Amino acid sequence: MAARKTTAKSNVSADELKHYYREMLLIRRFEEKAGQLYGMGLIGGFCHLYIGQEAVVVGLEAAAEEGDKRITSYRDHGHMLACGMDPGGVMAELTGREGGLSKGKGGSMHMFSKEKHFYGGHGIVGAQVPLGAGLAFADKYQDNGRVTFTYFGDGAANQGQVYETYNMAQLWELPVVFVIENNQYAMGTSVQRSTKSPSLWERGASYGIAGEEVDGMNVLTVKEAGERAVAHCRAGKGPYILEVKTYRYRGHSMSDPAKYRTREEVQKMREERDPIEQVRDMLLTGKHASEEDLKAIDKEIKDIVNQAAEFSKESPEPALEELWTDIYA
Repeated sequence: MAARKTTAKSNVSADELKHYYREMLLIRRFEEKAGQLYGMGLIGGFCHLYIGQEAVVVGLEAAAEEGDKRITSYRDHGHMLACGMDPGGVMAELTGREGGLSKGKGGSMHMFSKEKHFYGGHGIVGAQVPLGAGLAFADKYQDNGRVTFTYFGDGAANQGQVYETYNMAQLWELPVVFVIENNQYAMGTSVQRSTKSPSLWERGASYGIAGEEVDGMNVLTVKEAGERAVAHCRAGKGPYILEVKTYRYRGHSMSDPAKYRTREEVQKMREERDPIEQVRDMLLTGKHASEEDLKAIDKEIKDIVNQAAEFSKESPEPALEELWTDIYA
């Protein structure tokens, strides 16, 4: 299976382009604010930021339809925002407050929204992959035409349960898009050092699963690939693998100094490949928006994020009796 590397040729409207810009900017500003709150001690535990990877989830959400499901790992705030979950509820969950989307009991890694068909945030590496196939199995069983986006990283791609899931998904022709968010470094080890077969999507070939490699720093390229993957699944052809080559600017988590790569490498990626700046340039050079238009969007986003932060600070901590709700025994 030869890799198909796509380039963006999408005919998108000015309004769509502005929407992608706004959504990516919301994730970027939200994560920057989350980093600030973590530094202030208002967010505890682990906090994994999505800065740099915004085009992946925004592009794939553009290919999704109402009722499609999504499930991901612990680097999940961007996915929540992209599928329409309330920024205030997300931020309040990060600070462990009652107004959070899991009532302050899930924190950064474990948020859910039945309304938005978002099934977590999962802290165990690779654990969400078989769960995603299970969601897709339910859709196949109900014959409802829905698709599940199952996100995991290049580190999780070496987990055995991923390949058990590949086998079952292809055997049962499940409508699941396996999205490998390959940000190059997993927890802190480069792909070149951690795997002998750096083309991760091609590992599905032994199960007969179709797939491709995608430029994850270009939202239009991701959207196009997502549309192909979704069409494949909805046509009853079984699963599809998208290896989306992306890059995180911050460490694995807020506690990671990221000394396994150079500052120059990160700076080069920011200057030459930033997903938000690419769309900003498209809007300006195509005369779809003026500098004033983009400043207005930026102000709107900053206001939303600041309001979310204030809500997360003002919301009370969960009552003690809340500890005994939503548990099995």
